[in-house]
Amino acid sequence: MAVDGNWNLTLTTPMGERQTTLSLKSSGGTLTGTQGADGDTTEIFDGAVSGDAVNWKVSITNPMPLTLEFIGKVAGDSMSGEAGIGPMGSFPFTGTRA
Repeated sequence: MAVDGNWNLTLTTPMGERQTTLSLKSSGGTLTGTQGADGDTTEIFDGAVSGDAVNWKVSITNPMPLTLEFIGKVAGDSMSGEAGIGPMGSFPFTGTRA
């Protein structure tokens, strides 16, 4: 599937740009993998893929405990969308295949 592989994401937040790595694998409509930033890597959950649409969640502890919800679209070797950051709202992200 077009989303499988390793990605470098840039998330634009109120605290500035945050860089994260993402490794994705799709099976049917389910999306699994890991996401990492600042030396920490964690499993994604509630991942789904349908055509060029992708979404997943990841729980982080740095800079504070939060669950991030990513909703985006894949076009070739690029990805873009919005990341919901709990009470702070949603912020744009972009990504390129590593």
